[in-house]
Amino acid sequence: MTKSVLITGAAGFLGSHLCDDYLDNGYKVVGLDNLSTGAMKNIKHLESNSNFKFYECDIVQKIPEEVASVNYDIILNLASPASPPHYQRLSIETLRVNSEGTLQMLDLAKRHKARLFHASTSEVYGDPEVHPQTESYKGSVNCYGPRSMYDEGKRYAEALIYSHRKKHETNTCVGRFFNTYGPRMDPQDGRVVSNFIVQALSGQHMTVYGDGGQTRSFCYVDDLVKAIVLLVDSNESDPMNLGNPDEFTIKELADIVLSKTNSESELTYLPLPGDDPLQRRPDIASALEKLGWKPEVKLVDGLDPTIEYFRGVLG
Repeated sequence: MTKSVLITGAAGFLGSHLCDDYLDNGYKVVGLDNLSTGAMKNIKHLESNSNFKFYECDIVQKIPEEVASVNYDIILNLASPASPPHYQRLSIETLRVNSEGTLQMLDLAKRHKARLFHASTSEVYGDPEVHPQTESYKGSVNCYGPRSMYDEGKRYAEALIYSHRKKHETNTCVGRFFNTYGPRMDPQDGRVVSNFIVQALSGQHMTVYGDGGQTRSFCYVDDLVKAIVLLVDSNESDPMNLGNPDEFTIKELADIVLSKTNSESELTYLPLPGDDPLQRRPDIASALEKLGWKPEVKLVDGLDPTIEYFRGVLG
Protein backbone atom coordinates (compact mmCIF):
# COMPACT_ATOMS: atom_id res chain seq x y z
CA MET A 1 0.00 0.00 0.00
CA THR A 2 1.33 3.46 -0.91
CA LYS A 3 2.40 5.46 2.13
CA SER A 4 1.19 9.00 2.77
CA VAL A 5 3.11 11.98 4.08
CA LEU A 6 1.79 15.36 5.21
CA ILE A 7 4.17 18.29 4.76
CA THR A 8 3.39 21.63 6.38
CA GLY A 9 5.21 24.60 4.88
CA ALA A 10 5.09 22.66 1.60
CA ALA A 11 5.41 25.73 -0.64
CA GLY A 12 8.49 26.96 1.16
CA PHE A 13 12.13 26.59 0.17
CA LEU A 14 12.85 23.38 2.08
CA GLY A 15 9.29 22.06 2.13
CA SER A 16 9.05 22.04 -1.67
CA HIS A 17 12.28 20.03 -1.96
CA LEU A 18 10.89 17.48 0.51
CA CYS A 19 7.70 17.24 -1.56
CA ASP A 20 9.87 16.37 -4.56
CA ASP A 21 11.87 13.77 -2.68
CA TYR A 22 8.93 11.90 -1.18
CA LEU A 23 7.01 11.92 -4.46
CA ASP A 24 10.09 10.62 -6.27
CA ASN A 25 10.19 7.76 -3.76
CA GLY A 26 6.59 6.69 -4.34
CA TYR A 27 4.73 8.43 -1.51
CA LYS A 28 1.42 10.24 -1.70
CA VAL A 29 2.04 13.77 -0.49
CA VAL A 30 -0.41 16.25 1.00
CA GLY A 31 1.05 19.74 1.25
CA LEU A 32 -0.19 22.56 3.48
CA ASP A 33 0.95 26.18 3.43
CA ASN A 34 -0.71 29.49 4.29
CA LEU A 35 1.62 31.19 1.77
CA SER A 36 2.69 33.88 4.23
CA THR A 37 6.28 33.19 3.20
CA GLY A 38 5.94 30.20 0.85
CA ALA A 39 5.27 30.62 -2.88
CA MET A 40 3.17 28.59 -5.30
CA LYS A 41 5.95 28.80 -7.91
CA ASN A 42 7.98 26.40 -5.74
CA ILE A 43 5.44 23.61 -6.25
CA LYS A 44 3.95 24.60 -9.61
CA HIS A 45 5.79 21.71 -11.28
CA LEU A 46 3.80 19.29 -9.08
CA GLU A 47 0.34 20.41 -10.21
CA SER A 48 -0.07 17.51 -12.64
CA ASN A 49 1.21 14.87 -10.23
CA SER A 50 -1.74 12.71 -9.18
CA ASN A 51 0.04 11.76 -5.94
CA PHE A 52 0.25 15.36 -4.78
CA LYS A 53 -2.51 17.47 -3.25
CA PHE A 54 -2.03 21.01 -1.98
CA TYR A 55 -4.23 22.98 0.41
CA GLU A 56 -3.79 26.65 1.30
CA CYS A 57 -4.20 26.26 5.02
CA ASP A 58 -2.92 27.74 8.30
CA ILE A 59 -2.15 24.98 10.80
CA VAL A 60 -2.86 27.35 13.68
CA GLN A 61 -6.50 27.17 12.58
CA LYS A 62 -8.61 24.02 12.38
CA ILE A 63 -7.46 22.15 9.31
CA PRO A 64 -10.10 20.71 6.92
CA GLU A 65 -11.35 17.26 7.87
CA GLU A 66 -10.56 15.95 4.39
CA VAL A 67 -6.92 16.72 5.24
CA ALA A 68 -7.03 15.55 8.85
CA SER A 69 -8.79 12.28 8.02
CA VAL A 70 -6.03 10.93 5.73
CA ASN A 71 -4.20 8.03 7.36
CA TYR A 72 -0.69 9.53 7.36
CA ASP A 73 2.44 7.50 7.92
CA ILE A 74 4.68 10.57 8.26
CA ILE A 75 4.08 14.21 9.18
CA LEU A 76 6.83 16.73 8.41
CA ASN A 77 6.23 19.96 10.30
CA LEU A 78 8.08 22.81 8.57
CA ALA A 79 5.43 25.52 8.92
CA SER A 80 7.16 28.62 10.27
CA PRO A 81 8.81 31.77 8.96
CA ALA A 82 12.55 31.07 9.07
CA SER A 83 14.45 34.27 8.22
CA PRO A 84 14.75 37.43 10.36
CA PRO A 85 12.76 39.82 8.12
CA HIS A 86 9.92 37.31 7.86
CA TYR A 87 9.69 36.21 11.48
CA GLN A 88 10.09 39.77 12.72
CA ARG A 89 7.31 40.96 10.41
CA LEU A 90 5.19 37.97 11.43
CA SER A 91 6.27 37.84 15.06
CA ILE A 92 3.00 36.75 16.68
CA GLU A 93 2.27 34.34 13.82
CA THR A 94 5.71 32.77 14.28
CA LEU A 95 5.09 32.16 17.97
CA ARG A 96 1.63 30.74 17.30
CA VAL A 97 2.64 28.36 14.51
CA ASN A 98 5.43 26.93 16.66
CA SER A 99 3.09 26.50 19.63
CA GLU A 100 -0.54 26.05 18.57
CA GLY A 101 0.37 24.77 15.11
CA THR A 102 2.88 22.26 16.43
CA LEU A 103 0.35 21.01 18.98
CA GLN A 104 -2.22 20.43 16.24
CA MET A 105 0.32 18.42 14.24
CA LEU A 106 1.26 16.39 17.33
CA ASP A 107 -2.39 15.58 17.99
CA LEU A 108 -2.76 14.55 14.35
CA ALA A 109 0.30 12.31 14.62
CA LYS A 110 -1.16 10.72 17.73
CA ARG A 111 -4.51 10.19 15.96
CA HIS A 112 -2.91 8.35 13.02
CA LYS A 113 0.06 6.84 14.87
CA ALA A 114 2.26 8.70 12.39
CA ARG A 115 5.96 9.54 12.72
CA LEU A 116 6.24 13.31 13.23
CA PHE A 117 9.36 15.23 12.22
CA HIS A 118 9.71 18.78 13.48
CA ALA A 119 12.00 21.35 11.88
CA SER A 120 13.90 23.05 14.67
CA THR A 121 16.93 25.28 14.37
CA SER A 122 20.41 26.14 15.57
CA GLU A 123 18.79 29.32 16.88
CA VAL A 124 17.80 27.33 19.99
CA TYR A 125 21.47 27.76 20.97
CA GLY A 126 21.23 31.55 20.70
CA ASP A 127 24.60 33.32 20.66
CA PRO A 128 26.50 30.24 21.79
CA GLU A 129 29.11 30.21 24.53
CA VAL A 130 30.48 26.83 23.41
CA HIS A 131 31.87 26.02 19.98
CA PRO A 132 31.00 23.94 18.05
CA GLN A 133 27.48 23.37 19.35
CA THR A 134 26.47 19.90 20.52
CA GLU A 135 22.89 18.80 21.14
CA SER A 136 23.54 18.77 24.89
CA TYR A 137 24.35 22.50 24.96
CA LYS A 138 21.48 24.35 26.66
CA GLY A 139 21.92 27.60 24.76
CA SER A 140 22.32 31.31 25.43
CA VAL A 141 19.07 32.83 24.19
CA ASN A 142 17.57 36.25 24.82
CA CYS A 143 13.87 35.62 25.49
CA TYR A 144 13.01 39.34 25.14
CA GLY A 145 14.53 40.77 22.00
CA PRO A 146 14.45 41.12 18.20
CA ARG A 147 15.00 37.38 17.52
CA SER A 148 13.09 36.02 20.50
CA MET A 149 9.88 35.23 18.59
CA TYR A 150 11.76 32.66 16.49
CA ASP A 151 14.31 31.40 19.01
CA GLU A 152 11.79 30.93 21.80
CA GLY A 153 9.09 29.67 19.45
CA LYS A 154 11.38 26.84 18.36
CA ARG A 155 12.53 26.14 21.93
CA TYR A 156 8.90 25.97 23.06
CA ALA A 157 8.07 23.59 20.21
CA GLU A 158 10.84 21.23 21.31
CA ALA A 159 9.55 21.28 24.90
CA LEU A 160 6.02 20.65 23.65
CA ILE A 161 7.20 17.70 21.56
CA TYR A 162 9.03 16.24 24.55
CA SER A 163 5.94 16.50 26.78
CA HIS A 164 3.56 15.17 24.11
CA ARG A 165 5.83 12.19 23.50
CA LYS A 166 6.09 11.44 27.23
CA LYS A 167 2.36 11.74 27.84
CA HIS A 168 0.98 10.13 24.67
CA GLU A 169 3.94 8.08 23.38
CA THR A 170 3.79 10.10 20.17
CA ASN A 171 6.36 8.98 17.62
CA THR A 172 8.51 12.10 17.11
CA CYS A 173 11.92 13.30 15.97
CA VAL A 174 13.50 16.75 15.79
CA GLY A 175 16.17 18.16 13.47
CA ARG A 176 18.08 21.32 14.32
CA PHE A 177 19.07 23.04 11.06
CA PHE A 178 22.11 25.23 10.44
CA ASN A 179 21.88 27.81 7.62
CA THR A 180 20.49 25.89 4.68
CA TYR A 181 20.83 27.29 1.15
CA GLY A 182 20.05 26.28 -2.42
CA PRO A 183 17.60 26.80 -5.32
CA ARG A 184 14.12 28.12 -4.44
CA MET A 185 15.34 30.41 -1.69
CA ASP A 186 13.27 33.58 -1.55
CA PRO A 187 15.33 36.46 -3.02
CA GLN A 188 13.83 38.77 -0.38
CA ASP A 189 14.13 36.50 2.64
CA GLY A 190 17.02 38.44 4.16
CA ARG A 191 19.33 35.44 4.66
CA VAL A 192 22.98 36.11 4.03
CA VAL A 193 23.39 33.73 1.06
CA SER A 194 20.39 35.08 -0.84
CA ASN A 195 21.25 38.67 0.08
CA PHE A 196 24.79 38.38 -1.24
CA ILE A 197 23.81 36.60 -4.45
CA VAL A 198 20.99 39.04 -5.28
CA GLN A 199 23.17 42.05 -4.53
CA ALA A 200 26.10 40.68 -6.52
CA LEU A 201 23.98 39.82 -9.56
CA SER A 202 22.22 43.18 -9.43
CA GLY A 203 25.40 45.21 -9.06
CA GLN A 204 24.31 46.56 -5.68
CA HIS A 205 26.60 47.07 -2.72
CA MET A 206 26.85 43.87 -0.68
CA THR A 207 25.81 44.51 2.91
CA VAL A 208 28.05 42.95 5.54
CA TYR A 209 26.84 43.32 9.10
CA GLY A 210 29.52 43.89 11.72
CA ASP A 211 33.11 43.39 10.61
CA GLY A 212 32.31 40.23 8.64
CA GLY A 213 34.29 38.10 11.07
CA GLN A 214 31.25 36.30 12.48
CA THR A 215 30.94 32.72 11.25
CA ARG A 216 28.24 30.47 9.83
CA SER A 217 28.10 26.90 8.53
CA PHE A 218 26.17 26.47 5.28
CA CYS A 219 24.37 23.23 4.34
CA TYR A 220 23.19 22.62 0.78
CA VAL A 221 19.50 21.75 0.58
CA ASP A 222 20.00 18.31 -1.04
CA ASP A 223 22.22 17.24 1.85
CA LEU A 224 19.64 18.39 4.39
CA VAL A 225 16.80 16.56 2.61
CA LYS A 226 18.81 13.32 2.80
CA ALA A 227 19.43 13.88 6.50
CA ILE A 228 15.74 14.49 7.23
CA VAL A 229 14.68 11.34 5.40
CA LEU A 230 17.28 9.29 7.28
CA LEU A 231 16.17 10.73 10.62
CA VAL A 232 12.49 10.07 9.88
CA ASP A 233 13.32 6.47 8.92
CA SER A 234 15.33 5.94 12.11
CA ASN A 235 14.18 5.22 15.65
CA GLU A 236 15.82 8.36 17.04
CA SER A 237 13.71 10.76 19.07
CA ASP A 238 16.10 13.26 20.66
CA PRO A 239 16.90 16.52 18.84
CA MET A 240 19.73 16.11 16.34
CA ASN A 241 21.99 18.68 14.68
CA LEU A 242 21.67 18.58 10.89
CA GLY A 243 24.11 20.90 9.16
CA ASN A 244 27.47 21.26 7.49
CA PRO A 245 30.35 21.66 9.98
CA ASP A 246 32.50 23.58 7.46
CA GLU A 247 32.73 27.06 8.97
CA PHE A 248 33.13 30.32 7.02
CA THR A 249 33.29 33.95 8.02
CA ILE A 250 30.68 36.19 6.43
CA LYS A 251 33.50 38.04 4.68
CA GLU A 252 34.75 34.76 3.18
CA LEU A 253 31.25 34.00 1.89
CA ALA A 254 31.04 37.46 0.31
CA ASP A 255 34.37 36.96 -1.45
CA ILE A 256 33.29 33.56 -2.83
CA VAL A 257 30.02 34.98 -4.16
CA LEU A 258 31.83 37.92 -5.75
CA SER A 259 34.24 35.54 -7.49
CA LYS A 260 31.54 33.17 -8.75
CA THR A 261 29.27 35.92 -10.07
CA ASN A 262 32.13 38.00 -11.56
CA SER A 263 30.49 40.92 -9.83
CA GLU A 264 32.06 44.31 -9.27
CA SER A 265 29.83 45.00 -6.27
CA GLU A 266 31.55 46.63 -3.32
CA LEU A 267 31.14 45.62 0.31
CA THR A 268 29.27 47.97 2.64
CA TYR A 269 29.64 47.43 6.38
CA LEU A 270 26.64 48.05 8.63
CA PRO A 271 26.12 47.66 12.40
CA LEU A 272 25.55 44.10 13.62
CA PRO A 273 21.85 43.45 14.40
CA GLY A 274 20.85 42.79 17.99
CA ASP A 275 21.38 39.24 19.30
CA ASP A 276 23.02 38.16 16.03
CA PRO A 277 25.20 35.12 16.90
CA LEU A 278 28.95 35.60 16.42
CA GLN A 279 29.70 31.91 15.83
CA ARG A 280 27.66 29.05 14.44
CA ARG A 281 28.95 25.57 13.70
CA PRO A 282 27.25 22.22 14.35
CA ASP A 283 28.79 19.20 15.99
CA ILE A 284 27.29 16.42 13.83
CA ALA A 285 28.85 13.44 15.61
CA SER A 286 25.39 12.18 16.55
CA ALA A 287 24.08 12.29 12.96
CA LEU A 288 27.21 10.53 11.73
CA GLU A 289 27.02 7.81 14.36
CA LYS A 290 23.26 7.21 14.42
CA LEU A 291 22.27 7.96 10.82
CA GLY A 292 25.53 7.41 8.96
CA TRP A 293 25.02 10.90 7.52
CA LYS A 294 27.40 13.71 6.75
CA PRO A 295 27.02 16.46 4.15
CA GLU A 296 28.68 15.90 0.79
CA VAL A 297 28.25 19.22 -1.04
CA LYS A 298 30.94 21.83 -0.43
CA LEU A 299 29.93 25.48 -0.30
CA VAL A 300 31.92 26.33 -3.42
CA ASP A 301 29.96 23.65 -5.32
CA GLY A 302 26.50 24.25 -3.88
CA LEU A 303 26.68 27.96 -4.67
CA ASP A 304 26.83 27.25 -8.44
CA PRO A 305 23.24 25.90 -8.85
CA THR A 306 22.04 28.41 -6.27
CA ILE A 307 23.46 31.33 -8.26
CA GLU A 308 22.02 29.93 -11.49
CA TYR A 309 18.59 29.73 -9.86
CA PHE A 310 18.80 33.39 -8.84
CA ARG A 311 19.94 34.38 -12.33
CA GLY A 312 16.71 32.86 -13.63
CA VAL A 313 14.57 34.55 -11.00
CA LEU A 314 16.13 37.96 -11.50
CA GLY A 315 16.08 37.66 -15.27
